Amino acid sequence: MSAVHLPAEYEPPVPAEELSVRSADGIRLHVEVHGQPGAPTVVLAHGWTCSTTFWAPVIRELSDRYRVVAYDQRGHGHSEIPPSRARYSTRALAEDLSAVLARTVPAGERAVLAGHSMGGMTIMAAGGRPEVADRTAAAILISTGPADLVAELTVLPPGVRSPGLRRFLHRQLLRSRLPLGPVSPVSRVALKYATMGPGSPAGQVEATARIVHACPTAVRANWAAVLDRLDVRAGLARLAAPTAVVVGTADRLTPPVHAHRMVAELADPQGLLLLPGVGHMSPLERPAEVAAEIHRMAATHLVGGAGSADRPESADEAANEPADEPADERTAVA
Repeated sequence: MSAVHLPAEYEPPVPAEELSVRSADGIRLHVEVHGQPGAPTVVLAHGWTCSTTFWAPVIRELSDRYRVVAYDQRGHGHSEIPPSRARYSTRALAEDLSAVLARTVPAGERAVLAGHSMGGMTIMAAGGRPEVADRTAAAILISTGPADLVAELTVLPPGVRSPGLRRFLHRQLLRSRLPLGPVSPVSRVALKYATMGPGSPAGQVEATARIVHACPTAVRANWAAVLDRLDVRAGLARLAAPTAVVVGTADRLTPPVHAHRMVAELADPQGLLLLPGVGHMSPLERPAEVAAEIHRMAATHLVGGAGSADRPESADEAANEPADEPADERTAVA
């Protein structure tokens, strides 16, 4: 993938280390390590059409107190593009995560896993795998869903009332092989409508557009075919680690209905955080809140209590972090 030129505030930090990790089928994955050597580890898995660059604002929020590992999903960013459609599957996602954890989390240690969109589906797909469970202290599922993605999309305007027609049109949109082309005023407007909250500033929209448009057309389409028939509910039910869920109330791609279903199916739910007015790209739209939720889970489940990874809390964070009621639904301060 060629370099993605972003607005300065969204430029990714320089990693402390870069690794090349081979998955079970030989696909090479690009892995970055940021933050503090020897600190508790957080592993970030990005979503469809994104890359490690997508996590830049969250990495900056976390890297002063954690060792942050981020990797490019196969076909994305600097990772190898699979040579055939058969190499695109939820099993491949789970095996890629397993390979990254085996390389970056030493045996006997654990990390907090955070997955956005397809990254969350990756964590669910790996649910029940012993080699993943052994290295997982907790998980955060962000703007994601386990199944029925096409049926629940709300990208088309409500004027299209026929459920069958909506599913058909959404499927055609999802699986389109049309190249996105260069970022343009029209593509910015379309992408913002489909993937971001209405209040997203121009810099966020520009960063999102440049990251998404950098994804190769064939990779986008091949993963879309996987998402079209996605069903990782069995893995979700086997996900034993304490798990929190985050979603924006204006998410059109994985609406809050998925978040509520996931919380109901989790073995150890640790709360649902609703981000008012936020769309599907929540880690880019509200990085401070997403990072605070990762910190909450890491402080509680990875480093032995909220005091072990302390940093000064803002008034908003303190208001949104009821430690005695971790399974409650919470709404971030807008």
